[in-house]
Amino acid sequence: MNSAEAQRRNEPRNVDIAIVGGGLVGASLACALAPLIERHGLRVAVIEAAPMLDAVSAPWQPSFDARSSAIAQGSAQRFRDMGLWPAMAEQAASISRIHVSERGRLGVTRLLAEELGQTALGYVVPNAWMGRVLHHRLAELPLAWHCPASVERIEPESEGYRLTLSDDSELVAGLTVLADGGRSGLKERMGIGSDEVPYDQVALIANVEMSQPHGGTAYERFTREGPIALLPLPGQQMALIWTHEAGREGPRLALGEGDFLAELQRAFGDRAGRFRRVGSRHAYPLSLVTAREAIRPGLAVLGNAAHSLHPVAGQGFNLALRGVTDLVAALELALDNGEAVGGMLTLRDFEARRIVDRHNVVRFSDGLVRLFGIDNTPLSHLRAAGLVGLNLVGPLRRGLARRAMGLER
Repeated sequence: MNSAEAQRRNEPRNVDIAIVGGGLVGASLACALAPLIERHGLRVAVIEAAPMLDAVSAPWQPSFDARSSAIAQGSAQRFRDMGLWPAMAEQAASISRIHVSERGRLGVTRLLAEELGQTALGYVVPNAWMGRVLHHRLAELPLAWHCPASVERIEPESEGYRLTLSDDSELVAGLTVLADGGRSGLKERMGIGSDEVPYDQVALIANVEMSQPHGGTAYERFTREGPIALLPLPGQQMALIWTHEAGREGPRLALGEGDFLAELQRAFGDRAGRFRRVGSRHAYPLSLVTAREAIRPGLAVLGNAAHSLHPVAGQGFNLALRGVTDLVAALELALDNGEAVGGMLTLRDFEARRIVDRHNVVRFSDGLVRLFGIDNTPLSHLRAAGLVGLNLVGPLRRGLARRAMGLER
């Protein structure tokens, strides 16, 4: 290599958008940008730190222990708009009804897809399969893929940011999007603080096998120890999210399978049938985390880097995907009007689209945690009466269902 070639190789590459994080949120954004890449020649780079296994072309191997995500009907529609849903639906389990109850109380609310003229309220899709579908699409797009690579240094430029990557390349991006999750540290390195409200709770997650078909029912069961969610998976499997008071999850993680299933049965009851098998168990602490800044000149924050919610309402990824949609809409308007993709006019438009939705979902999720986390007999009776009343009043129940489906903000 002569000196001129070496110099060209070391020159920074100019891109319009650099997406930091190639996981579900970052990959969804890159796929959603496909029409703008085609129509406006948008130059996009994706930086992903974790090595990507050659899973796109390898035969699909379903795993009993695979983690999954709840996809609201509105999110499924967004993937349809990207042309991705037919492939994702191959491994998706439909949620036809949601059953909400409180242990030891008579109140029950049922949200039914058929009441809204829908085939499903939402779906549960294995994360690995969702990632496989997204990355298969990314491989078809003319974008720069840096993987494995991380951002070692990020510096503001006159119009954007200069990113120095661990693979010895440099990018100068008009817009940098942080979509690398809540624990990457890059946000903090840039001086973007977060407000964190610990719930003093831990989520224990695992997949379980039931004694009877779930019929597409998702359960949200509030108990004195914390909420228990069961989400339908293919066959008679369900995804378990069992909330514990911090420190109480350890003994349950250490239990043998039979003892663990017996305790789960006592806590949840028999509404879903008998628990017959449990896969590997994992636990993670729960907090409400919101970034104090969602935008800066040349910068936008998405997904868990912007907000991390309690899983009680299953809205985290759906909220993030709506953020993807709103960012693409703001970018499309900017490009059509000749505005800079990283300019504050564009980013303020994006933030204006997001602020109400984000506030409502955070308030709703946090309110559920606090309402059902109070062990108070009179309040328990009021909660039960509220669940009964909600089940009896069709318009209210249908409104809640449409919000859960992501069809209303």
